[in-house]
Amino acid sequence: MDEIHEVFVIFKNEFPELYSKYEEFGREVHLNGGPLSEKVRLLLKVAISGASGHHRALETHLVKARKAGATEEELMHALLLLIPTCGFPAFMEAFSTLKGKG
Repeated sequence: MDEIHEVFVIFKNEFPELYSKYEEFGREVHLNGGPLSEKVRLLLKVAISGASGHHRALETHLVKARKAGATEEELMHALLLLIPTCGFPAFMEAFSTLKGKG
């Protein structure tokens, strides 16, 4: 995947061994952590990133989810689920990222 955050590239270049271990762990959890499909895992990551206010991660997971076949309607639904759990302000922050306004 093309890197969409310059600061992440800087981190990878400055700390290659740490990044390698981080990447290995993340890949293991993502691929072998349970029975969820690729698209469902990525929709969950969209919701989790939005709920936690990690907008750079949200941007990354939106790109990955789209590449895995998630529709705009599915992405929107994942973010709408933030409203009853995390509140409208958290949703609006994530929504602005989805719409490219964040």
